[in-house]
Amino acid sequence: MSLKAAITGVHGYLPEDVITNADLEKFVDTNDEWITSRTGIKERRILKGEGLGTSYMAAEAVRGLLEKTNTDPKDIDLVICATVTPDYMFPSTANLVCTQVGIPNICSFDILAACSGFIYALSTGAQFIESGRFKKVIVIGADKMSAIVDYTDRTTCVLFGDGAGAVLLEPTTENEGLIDFVLHSDGTGENHLIMKGGGSKYPASHETIDQKLHYIHQEGPSVFKFAVTNMADAAADIMKRNNLTGDDISWLVPHQANKRIIDATANRMGIGQDKVMLNIQKYGNTTAATIPLCLFDYESQLKKGDNLVLAAFGGGFTWGSVYIKWAY
Repeated sequence: MSLKAAITGVHGYLPEDVITNADLEKFVDTNDEWITSRTGIKERRILKGEGLGTSYMAAEAVRGLLEKTNTDPKDIDLVICATVTPDYMFPSTANLVCTQVGIPNICSFDILAACSGFIYALSTGAQFIESGRFKKVIVIGADKMSAIVDYTDRTTCVLFGDGAGAVLLEPTTENEGLIDFVLHSDGTGENHLIMKGGGSKYPASHETIDQKLHYIHQEGPSVFKFAVTNMADAAADIMKRNNLTGDDISWLVPHQANKRIIDATANRMGIGQDKVMLNIQKYGNTTAATIPLCLFDYESQLKKGDNLVLAAFGGGFTWGSVYIKWAY
């Protein structure tokens, strides 16, 4: 009897501090109408506090997840954290989270696939469940984007926020859980959405700091063109592979980068706005955290057997989709 990986719990964490569009008007030449009409974002959460990094938010999400699912930390077999804002280059953020929440001596690692990170990590974690190797896997999407945003750059500072979400994967023999996934990447997108500084190619120096290479650089029109096509294509592909129509889909769970990209994906899938999970207006783009935070926000509306399509597009470029039958 084949095993599938089912999501059996989800939890999220968002910092208390809020930056509204009106607040951003004080930093850069922008306004609420311009931001809202182009992105759908009204406000975003920002993590403040000395020495607090992505692992802090991720650990809060995992603590809530363990408590909600009544899971002993010692029973967890694997933790995967999707992030582009790790506390350090090494050790991994997943490693730090395990220590903070009391998960001892297990396999843990990070995945860096930008805004597609959570679906990459979810697909990876599911393979460990399906193989029978592990029984309880935690998958995290977490990013402190405020750490790499230039708040004098109006093209990027309006987009991003901080947050974390986590899910618990467990085996099931029922027709539910993660059914299928498609993942893609294209390195020709390197310079369209990138943080150039801090790696081995451009290590930190006075020059890289002066040139602001340690902040996000985005060529908006190019990214939008790639994203609006490829995220929609990935969602349509997963539906075709599994003989699904718009009527079969209970929810689209899209990466929350831009309302227009989300609308294009829903239209391509043939579903109405009443089937689209949306929280971009409250949190902005939290990168790897957007999809698990959507699941967290909409958890009370989900029913066992619901067909969910998760879809994302991120820097690199990376993109893909996941088809899930909700398990509870």
